[in-house]
Amino acid sequence: MSKVYDFGGGCTNPETFPVAELAEAAARGISGVGEGFTLYPGDLGHPGLREVMAARESDREGIEVSPDHISLMNGSMQAVTLVAEALTGAGGEDVVVCEELTYSGTIGAYRRLGLRLEGVALDDEGMRADALDDRLGELERAGTPARFVYALPTYQNPTGAVMPRARRLELIEVARRRRVPLVEDNCYGDVHFEGPKPPALYALDPEADHIYICSLSKILGPGVRMGYVLARPPMLQRILDRRYDGGNSLLAASVLAEFFRGRLWEHCERTNAALKQKRDDVFSGLQESVGDICTWSRPVGGLFIWVRLPDDVDLDRLQELAGERGVRFARGSGFHVRGEDVPNIRLAFGQAPAESVHEGTLLLGECIRAARRSEAVAAG
Repeated sequence: MSKVYDFGGGCTNPETFPVAELAEAAARGISGVGEGFTLYPGDLGHPGLREVMAARESDREGIEVSPDHISLMNGSMQAVTLVAEALTGAGGEDVVVCEELTYSGTIGAYRRLGLRLEGVALDDEGMRADALDDRLGELERAGTPARFVYALPTYQNPTGAVMPRARRLELIEVARRRRVPLVEDNCYGDVHFEGPKPPALYALDPEADHIYICSLSKILGPGVRMGYVLARPPMLQRILDRRYDGGNSLLAASVLAEFFRGRLWEHCERTNAALKQKRDDVFSGLQESVGDICTWSRPVGGLFIWVRLPDDVDLDRLQELAGERGVRFARGSGFHVRGEDVPNIRLAFGQAPAESVHEGTLLLGECIRAARRSEAVAAG
């Protein structure tokens, strides 16, 4: 079997997954719940894990967060869809505004819900507040006002952009003036490598009805299927009124509560160090192989690097060549709200084995050069 260099999926690092520690936490967590497993967990979920996640938010943001304002979800995507269902109406054309480039899973989910996505231009600092204001105004004048704004201001997927504090405040002001709810997806916020962590929108504007979505998929693993939504009543209840699953896994939550209690930041520090090295290896490989023809983002957190290809690269040919060499990546069109074939690819560096990241990036560079339409340019 040929070697595979998987830069495609946004999964975490298998080399730092804490198998033994989770096994120990499972024994404590299961014993702690005991006969409680014979009951439904309810809409909010395991109180111990909600306490740990409230402490996570409080520690990071420097404000008090109540466990009673957190509802555990079966992964953050359940929160993404429940929030959309809660904020959109029955019938008619409901519009959601988001970054022009955003998480492909959200694009797919919202389309299946029958929502119309309107993209807003973004730059190296994320969604542009002026462009958001313009788009919201256009929608109002057209008689189809946005139901809410969905944004990834921290380590944006796919670009890795981080929105600075000043722009976050501008974003909040635009949403307040236009009377549109803000939904912040912060799944990557604690996959952090350097510099200060930017504040969450709800921490900058604690009196507003912000909705905040977070996850354990990126600091532990997507296989645990654990996320949460943070909102205050009555907004929280409005979201929970759309929930019909009886609550998320009490078994999984009990284990994770025991695992993360008292060690969450230590765990993040350890896993982030390994991810940072992988990120740096991708940087090195790109610079060595295509530093003269490509540009790329330099994220200070998250799992993704957004690569700008030369205009003459045949993306179909690149995908074919890379596949033959065992190199996987995500094509930029999958993250565009209109599916435009933008000249970009996203490299996810979490899953690939550490010893093969640099090698795989060099192979990708060879494929990029070979996929250029101009033979003279490719040869040069």
